[in-house]
Amino acid sequence: MSEATEFIPDAGACLTTKSVLDGTGRVRWMVRDESTGPADNGWRIFSDIDTEEELADASNFQIADYNDLCAIEPALIGIWDFAVGSDLQIVDEGDGIRIFDTRSGREIPPENFYVPRRHRAGLGSAED
Repeated sequence: MSEATEFIPDAGACLTTKSVLDGTGRVRWMVRDESTGPADNGWRIFSDIDTEEELADASNFQIADYNDLCAIEPALIGIWDFAVGSDLQIVDEGDGIRIFDTRSGREIPPENFYVPRRHRAGLGSAED
């Protein structure tokens, strides 16, 4: 068994729907709530095929390592440090992935995205 990639040190865990984890749906919606415990980073990740009925059923959710979800959808790296209360959506219309604030409909500019320390200009350290 191979080790998971750590995109963000100590990223913690979040809740996601089973359709994200099993690959039947693509990551589409991300909401950041208050943490419910030490390991919980507050992110709630939903897929493009999740229905209201499925979201109302707690059995459709699973705890997941945030870095594992970043391996599924790398755009999640960029939203890592967004504030509690963030409500975002991924839009992919064939011209690249873009992230929008759900409430305002505004696109999040790339300069607002989190960049792991080792990928910042002029830094080569693996420390974050």
